Amino acid sequence: MGGGAFNSPEQGQSNGGGGLWKFVQNAKGRRLESVFPFSPDPTSAMSAIATAAALSLPISFSRSTKFGNKRCVRGGFGVFAIIGEEGGLVERKNPWTTLFDVEDPRSKVPHYKGKFVDVHQALEVARYDIQYCDWKARQDVLTIMLLHEKVVEVLNPLAREFKSIGTLKKELAELQEELAQAHNQVHISEARISTALDKLAFMEMLVNDKKLQDRNTTESDLLLPTPSTSPNSLDTVNRRLPKKSLNVSGPVQPYHARLRNFWYPVAFSADLKDDTMVPIDCFEEPWVLFRGKDGKPGCVQNTCAHRACPLHLGSVNEGRIQCPYHGWEYSTDGKCEKMPSTKLFNVKIKALPCFEQEGMIWIWPGDDPPTADLPSLLPPSGFQIHAEIVMDLPVEHGLLLDNLLDLAHAPFTHTSTFAKGWSVPSLVKFLTPTSGLQGYWDPYPIDMEFRPPCMVLSTIGISKPGKLEGQTTKECTTHLHQLHVCLPSSRNKTRLLYRMSLDFAPILRHVPFMQHLWRHFAEKVLNEDLRLVLGQQERMLNGANVWNWPVSYDKLGVRYRLWRDSLERGSKGLPFSK
Repeated sequence: MGGGAFNSPEQGQSNGGGGLWKFVQNAKGRRLESVFPFSPDPTSAMSAIATAAALSLPISFSRSTKFGNKRCVRGGFGVFAIIGEEGGLVERKNPWTTLFDVEDPRSKVPHYKGKFVDVHQALEVARYDIQYCDWKARQDVLTIMLLHEKVVEVLNPLAREFKSIGTLKKELAELQEELAQAHNQVHISEARISTALDKLAFMEMLVNDKKLQDRNTTESDLLLPTPSTSPNSLDTVNRRLPKKSLNVSGPVQPYHARLRNFWYPVAFSADLKDDTMVPIDCFEEPWVLFRGKDGKPGCVQNTCAHRACPLHLGSVNEGRIQCPYHGWEYSTDGKCEKMPSTKLFNVKIKALPCFEQEGMIWIWPGDDPPTADLPSLLPPSGFQIHAEIVMDLPVEHGLLLDNLLDLAHAPFTHTSTFAKGWSVPSLVKFLTPTSGLQGYWDPYPIDMEFRPPCMVLSTIGISKPGKLEGQTTKECTTHLHQLHVCLPSSRNKTRLLYRMSLDFAPILRHVPFMQHLWRHFAEKVLNEDLRLVLGQQERMLNGANVWNWPVSYDKLGVRYRLWRDSLERGSKGLPFSK
């Protein structure tokens, strides 16, 4: 929006400072028009300003310029000169006049400079800051428009008859310099927005999460700087903002017993046949799944009581799992029912509560009594399941959940798969209720939810495979639903269960080898993430904090970490439980 050189007045078009000027011939004669880089629709401009206001907090007030006396004028801010058929001038009022008729809110801002304020006072200041940001955005737009208007006046064919070429060039050079200053102001505003988003994200965490107030002595009080007139205050505010108290660094600690007291889906029903076994690791313990005589699944310790041989190396015999070493056989409740070549002793291995529901096998690995109801993980009505994939990944399950709960990385990480060709948005947001672990992404048409203890559900609006459409999932005609289950196998391994469903193209379910194609694509996407997450894990183990500085689009991942931390600390009421 500035810095380009102006063409000479004799040319029919001029370019500089972010705008174009051209002569237009119509029935009434010739006129000089400015082609703004902004939309000529006042509604679009208001939308852009409202967006900036809603997502930004001001850090510094700008110095007034020579246009300051025009910025709050309630009347129009100029006219275009039009040459009519008879050479007369015709005035054309600008329809944007009322857009800039907004009161400067600085006089109403509460004065808390140098004082500690509570959360309510901080939010009050934030509310006035947002009003200021709205006002400031309008003034920045007005500044650019006024400069465009002056250029139009300078290049007016009538004015050229009374000014020399040298005078015109001098005036245009001055306007070019002012446009460059306006361009610099835009960069200052961008820096202000970036800093403000961090401040806004911190305040939201402060309000929603009482645990943050308890962790640090002064964290519940936020020292708010008063906006100054210098752009250098951006750096000052960055230094004053308290750092987030999330600390995920160092070697992975043993999993807390409270994290075990949940129902965990560990396998898909289709993978557990009557005569097959599925070995799994859960919380660093080996288990094996198999079906009993009644066809119901069971989960027992994957270690024979006799000589500690892995049972999954054996076979299933009449609903009992048989050890391959000496043939001891165990039922689904862990009782040894057969000991060939010796007297039968009363021997039993550990077994977990195990149930089958909606195409998945669930276990309860905790010491507390299991809850009566299992959560439903079925896709929404109208969807059909197209793929069920299981993978074992060499990464801690919390880091994998962090990755799955983050969509802002897609246009940078998944450039050869589903996000190929995506543009990088100027701002990515995750919008969610105050107390919740679900919401939707903006500008992506994707709904997402974290379902404790380790599930991520998402619905993606698409127009055709690989393409995004619309602003919300409701505006899209076709959708893809995903379920990711991140079972903590050990402190450096995760068992991932992935289920993909579609509400269109049901014929794909009957295409031969389609399951292999889905798996190939899923692995390709996952490998794009793994090379990064494995790098994170290596640095985390060496002491780096993988949540060193969360920003606004990290909201859902931060809430997962706060939920898990509260659970492991034994908090009476878990956050985001509503």
